[in-house]
Amino acid sequence: MECFFEQVQEIDNQIEKLSNLSTKLQDANEESKAVTNASAMKKIKHRMEKDINEALIIARTTMTLLEELERDNSANRHKPGCGTGSAVDRSRAATTISLREKLKERISNFQFLRVTINKDYHDIVERRIFTVTGNRPDEETIDQLIETGNGEQIFQVAIQEQGLVSQVTTALAEIQERGNAVRDLERKLVELQQIFYDMAVFVDAQGDILDNIDSQVSGAADDIQSGTAALLDAKKPQKNSRKWIIMAIIFLFVVVIVIVVAVLRPWSSG
Repeated sequence: MECFFEQVQEIDNQIEKLSNLSTKLQDANEESKAVTNASAMKKIKHRMEKDINEALIIARTTMTLLEELERDNSANRHKPGCGTGSAVDRSRAATTISLREKLKERISNFQFLRVTINKDYHDIVERRIFTVTGNRPDEETIDQLIETGNGEQIFQVAIQEQGLVSQVTTALAEIQERGNAVRDLERKLVELQQIFYDMAVFVDAQGDILDNIDSQVSGAADDIQSGTAALLDAKKPQKNSRKWIIMAIIFLFVVVIVIVVAVLRPWSSG
């Protein structure tokens, strides 16, 4: 089991790295909300892309390590005393499934981040339009700007009536850069999400296996209890038989003593 726990520790370390990267990405996304120019947004985007790329590598590596661990678990079942349903096998299976659940949970955090980034982008576009034009945009206007990145028509009134060319140009550049970042980050987060789906399917399958092992162990325990009861029932007539044999021997012994005494009549020698 020493080698097994070393593998478990290595996998746990990889999962911890994923957790740290998830936190960094969430912090970077929060930081991006305060950004109002394209160059600053571009720098944050590069940092986030780097972290997501690292997370993809770690997630795939961790999946490979878990699959290797599962193969080792299967091979270990052929060792004496380590067969399916044994204490060792159940311990290894439960630990492996726990690691998969933990990895699935960490990857689901990236899925939540993806949803958060898209929502934040929508809210920021809405605020930028309101800040420049003074009007609250409807959903169709926001969606149009998000999908096309073209906001000249939306900001046309602000340019014509207020001469806010500089503000409009800055806002459009920042929105476009932010949109590029969101699309690029989303594409990479979708790759992580696919690993999440793979994990969900595998963990469910492994859960069925563990349930099956539990069922086998419970069935074996019931069989043992039934066997024990049968042995006890079988012992009862054996015990009664021995009791009557002993009593018969004692009775015969008493009869023999009586006969010997009657024949010898030791009291008449006097």
